[in-house]
Amino acid sequence: MSQPALHVRSLDLTDPATFAENDVHEFWREVRARRPVHWHEPTDRNPGFWVVSRYADIQALFHHSALSSARGNVLDVVLRGDDSAGGSMLAVTDGARHRSLRNLMFTAFTPRVLGEVVEKVRQRTDELMSAVVEEGTCDFAAEVAEKIPMNTICDLLSIPAADRAQLLQWNKMALSSDRADSSQLDAIGARNEIVLYFMELAEERRDHPGSDVISMLATAEFEGRRLTVEEMAVNCYSLILGGDETSRLSAICAVLSLIENPDQWQALRAGEVSLDTAVEEIIRWATPGIHLARTAVEDFEVGGQRIHDGDIVTLWNISANNDESVFDQPRRLDLSRTPNRHLSFGHGPHYCLGAFLGRAELRALLSALVDKVARMELRGTPRPLYSNFLTGYESLPVRFESR
Repeated sequence: MSQPALHVRSLDLTDPATFAENDVHEFWREVRARRPVHWHEPTDRNPGFWVVSRYADIQALFHHSALSSARGNVLDVVLRGDDSAGGSMLAVTDGARHRSLRNLMFTAFTPRVLGEVVEKVRQRTDELMSAVVEEGTCDFAAEVAEKIPMNTICDLLSIPAADRAQLLQWNKMALSSDRADSSQLDAIGARNEIVLYFMELAEERRDHPGSDVISMLATAEFEGRRLTVEEMAVNCYSLILGGDETSRLSAICAVLSLIENPDQWQALRAGEVSLDTAVEEIIRWATPGIHLARTAVEDFEVGGQRIHDGDIVTLWNISANNDESVFDQPRRLDLSRTPNRHLSFGHGPHYCLGAFLGRAELRALLSALVDKVARMELRGTPRPLYSNFLTGYESLPVRFESR
């Protein structure tokens, strides 16, 4: 795997602190220019893996049959071995099984089915924003952003209100932390707790089905049989994880980016840019899910490098979404940017099942900000989370001034 030296400061992409303590955009700019596909050397704890950074390569590899998701799609998991949910959870299946499972789950996520859910999102967002605007100063992350996506997914799954706070806590530990010294054992424990919770809930819904997504999974036919309790649990885990983390972090980024770019905030308030283009730009700008991992199942070439069967390959969306060959001045927030073909929701067969809902949640937030807020400003230092899979902030102290 020897290659010419990378003429940029090397960063350990397995270390969560790397992304909280460095200007990773400068790093990715140099990587795209000098060695867009390169081998990340092994560390004391982890094997090596391929790093793919350019938009065109990443988009193509999302469709490539030589790459498999079945071993896992998160670097930390794949580096430790096979994902225990491989072949059972939608995100870590391939081929015909993936298509069948996706078709089953997609019935609960069509825009028609989600119409009532989206209306609830608008109402909840308006209520939360009205409360914090009246109060004046708040931690936006805790008092607004945490309460919209988690409750939305919990509504879909009909999760009891009394259980939601604990689920949120586990969810926040599963792939990230607000501490630099958090351990992988904390994350593994949190993931296991979520799966065990959903196994119990799935058994209940199988015996007493309702009109929620878990009941739909419990009673549906899949490949001529019912899903097992374990299969239902890991797919509910996937929905909670994807539905909460990325939307919550995008919402936090939306407020912070508008504070830091007052010209764009004023353009949004004045109606000079549409909510829809603003949503897409913030999702690109935030890129809350910064990479996806795959495993090669045959030899192939990308970016002039030979990838071998069994190699781990990482696709860095955070780099693709800031590729100068696709996005003009990518580190300039431009709420009118169009076209905006970001890869924040992935591409191809694994395109995010909840993309419509994620967009609706962010649109509801921007609409509420425009309607209710005249000025907003930081009232403290945002606290970053520590993760090599997610990027964003765990705390955002803000002062809102009412219109």
